Amino acid sequence: MSSPAVIEAMPEQASSTPEAVPLSGEVFGVLINLSGRRRFTSQRLVLYAVLAAQGQAGACTTAREALALFRSAHSALLKRSGDLPGVFCPELEDVYYGRSGGDARITAFAELAQRTLNAIEDRLKSAPALLEALVQETTPLLAVLNEITAVYEAQSKKHAQLMRHQLRGIMTDIETIAREAKMVAFNARIVAARSGQAGKEFSVVAGVLSSITGEIDELVKQALSGAAT
Repeated sequence: MSSPAVIEAMPEQASSTPEAVPLSGEVFGVLINLSGRRRFTSQRLVLYAVLAAQGQAGACTTAREALALFRSAHSALLKRSGDLPGVFCPELEDVYYGRSGGDARITAFAELAQRTLNAIEDRLKSAPALLEALVQETTPLLAVLNEITAVYEAQSKKHAQLMRHQLRGIMTDIETIAREAKMVAFNARIVAARSGQAGKEFSVVAGVLSSITGEIDELVKQALSGAAT
């Protein structure tokens, strides 16, 4: 019989042995939402940093709140904790630590934002230059964040396809068992009929077994219909 869907989680960089972490559709939904939150909060952060530099009351506080959300979402996506798997596949390993350097870019952006907000609040001469650097980094960072989100979405689709495939395999196994049960029930009826009065109770059992296999057939049809959507 087919085994449950499992996607192996990549080990954290400090770890040496990978562990299998089962990921549900709900977990993928959380991962995609967290990745989207990074995109939203990065834009909100820069907007309110600009407003803070212009002297708008409360803007710096809002920018710091956005920065905190940005950092916490990033941390939740990288570190395995609870139901969240961390960096769980080679595609994410590549986009975070390989060609795109996503983790380094995201961390550097957060640090630049922190320095910029500090400089704005302290009215330092370096504030305008830091703010300009932060604004210039916004679009390149957004491209990286979009790329990472696309990986999560692709992995979610891959997971859904795997689940449908495994469901079909399970249903095929059940159909095989049901066919075998039908043959047993049929043979039992023949034996019961030949046994006369002594076979009546056996015949009742065979009838119940036949009814159960009919119900299994109906459940299989419904499950396969759902797997095809």
